[in-house]
Amino acid sequence: MEQLVIRDAEVVDGSGEPSYRADVVIDGGRIVSIVKEAAAAGCQRPRAVRELDAEGLVLSPGFVDMHAHSDLALLRDPDHSAKAAQGVTLEVLGQDGLSYAPVDDRTLAEVRGAIAGWNGPGDDIDFDWRSVGEYLDRLDRGIAVNAAYLVPQGTVRALAVGWEDRAATPAELDHMRRLVAEGMAQGAVGLSSGLTYTPGMYAPDAELTELCRVVAEYGGYYCPHHRSYGAGALEAYAEMVALAREAGCPLHLAHATMNFGVNKGRAPDLLALLDEALAAGADITLDTYPYTPGSTTLAAMLPSWANEGGPAAALTRLTDDGTSERIRHHLETVGSDGCHGVPIEWDTIEISGVTDPALTAFVGRTVQESADARGESPWTTARRLLLTDRLGTTILQHVGHEENVRTIMRHPVHTGGSDGILQGTKPHPRAYGTFPHYLGHYVRELGVLSLEECVAHLTARPAARLRLPDRGLVREGYRADLVLFDPRTVAAGSTFAAPRRLPTGIPHVLIDGRFVIEDGRRTDALAGRAIRRTPL
Repeated sequence: MEQLVIRDAEVVDGSGEPSYRADVVIDGGRIVSIVKEAAAAGCQRPRAVRELDAEGLVLSPGFVDMHAHSDLALLRDPDHSAKAAQGVTLEVLGQDGLSYAPVDDRTLAEVRGAIAGWNGPGDDIDFDWRSVGEYLDRLDRGIAVNAAYLVPQGTVRALAVGWEDRAATPAELDHMRRLVAEGMAQGAVGLSSGLTYTPGMYAPDAELTELCRVVAEYGGYYCPHHRSYGAGALEAYAEMVALAREAGCPLHLAHATMNFGVNKGRAPDLLALLDEALAAGADITLDTYPYTPGSTTLAAMLPSWANEGGPAAALTRLTDDGTSERIRHHLETVGSDGCHGVPIEWDTIEISGVTDPALTAFVGRTVQESADARGESPWTTARRLLLTDRLGTTILQHVGHEENVRTIMRHPVHTGGSDGILQGTKPHPRAYGTFPHYLGHYVRELGVLSLEECVAHLTARPAARLRLPDRGLVREGYRADLVLFDPRTVAAGSTFAAPRRLPTGIPHVLIDGRFVIEDGRRTDALAGRAIRRTPL
């Protein structure tokens, strides 16, 4: 007697091929049998201890969030419905070059301050790890969904070099190589960079290339948040393509958007660049979220020189009136490298979260709106927030273009990534809605992708990038990481007005054959574990 049979499901198996009707049998955390309707005619259908009637539902592999910021949320919140309710069964952490391993006591404190806006200050977390392997072991104690990890290049540089804008010495470069090799050997799937964030942005291409050579030796991939998504975006993409090819390392472009007014309608230019490289043999994938605004911290907008030395040094500079005026000039006139080389438009910067409750009144309003209400300049308002909130303020940046979003998501190497920041009173709705938004809005309502194409983008394609031999497809012998959703009603519940509302139309989610969402409700199962790199 088998353990579970999902009966009469419309199987969209992740391959991109047409769907089919079948009974799917699960035992021991794996798919042990798939009996198609035609094959079942006239013969006894499979039976199990438990049967689930999936009439009217699509059964697909679990969704893979290729760009997640749940590094602490998975430890803080056992429920984690923000992702589990979307059908996400695997998240890739360690993004944008900044996370919590490998660290020592000094860099842990520095990183916690630098990305408090992404993950909270972490006062509620027992940081009982220092290495990548120890962090993965911590995840293995039980988490809501599976998680893989990228070695964060900025954290590595902070540990080996510091937060200064200078070249690494040969000894420091060797130290960084060792740190990356250790992280990969301990199970990381690749290397991330945040090349508009300090200190990772201080690394020249030659340094990044050397680290990518190490990653390639272990069969991993490089995932850069590159040097510009605004002015010079195409040049920044080309730089990463050339760097990865020089290193012989597979490339995965993080949140591959073309934003700001200078890039309106220019997605075809990006895809032409990628197609040329792919035709020449490059190994490239990318991820996007299906929304136009971006999301990050307010401190990320500052010019790199203002952040040099780490969070404490940045706060010191902000308290000095003369230095503050230089920062304002770079932001508003020159175009800060933190703002992608484009002069900042304060009416596009919406405050989405603060760590100091006394600042809650700023949330949900643009910096320009708050400044107008207070009768002061936008920079005065922004400076107050940065200082009082100690760089912990998060923002939505309304600078994207819908036609670019749709064009890029159609590309054959595209995958889905939420880039979801779960902190703040009013986070970006992509954190709670990315995957049902693809299925409901872009598949059912707009027809930008077929259902089979979209599921392949969200499942098999990212599993292939992660080199997971038994995930990402509905196949016999594969892990039973599965989602059942109603294609007629699946939709993101989250909106910009109500960003934490859970999706509709996803009644069941299984990880390793265990229900984490059942009949639309979160169970108490902690079925997730660390997913370590498959050895070469």
